[in-house]
Amino acid sequence: MRIISGTVKGRKLIAPPARQGKTIRPTSDRAREALFSIIGQRIIHSDMLDLYAGTGAVGLEAFSRGANNVFFVEKNKIALQILQRNISLCLGNRKNVSTIKVIRHDLTHSLPTGKLSSLHPRGFDIIFSDPPYSSNYSLKSLLMLDKSNLLSNNGLLIIEERCNVSLPTELSFLRLFDRRVYGEASFWFYKPNLMQSEKI
Repeated sequence: MRIISGTVKGRKLIAPPARQGKTIRPTSDRAREALFSIIGQRIIHSDMLDLYAGTGAVGLEAFSRGANNVFFVEKNKIALQILQRNISLCLGNRKNVSTIKVIRHDLTHSLPTGKLSSLHPRGFDIIFSDPPYSSNYSLKSLLMLDKSNLLSNNGLLIIEERCNVSLPTELSFLRLFDRRVYGEASFWFYKPNLMQSEKI
């Protein structure tokens, strides 16, 4: 597992122990590369929220590619330890490159909306949510985000889920406009309903 592109391209990341395979499942390098190819230049100077962050591979890829702020949310103790080590590996001695924050919170029950809104009131340009596959948490996460103010009006929400799982195409605030499959992984792309453009 490594950073694919950007300022820390090639940096190897710490992977979870094999025994944690069911609870900590990093997005594969191949799927992550495809995801950021889709996002493209949108990542530069963006504010990103990485939910169910795990090892932090997606958020750290965003950091490497030029995101201004990256917020990670995770509850698993082992994942948090790995995440902090991976942040240190990518940041090195550099400071003030971007704002990186880690919030410990159980996303299976709620979003840390109050804390995130106080730390980052403008809303996020990109939100990535990667809950455990086939757990129904992807739907729960989507519904909670639809009711929150965490995604900016021009923002992009990406849900990663197993490819054989279906998610809603239209919600109160969000609507699906694209879906891509890479192996067993599927990325669902949502934007606010008020947006007219279909382009990422």
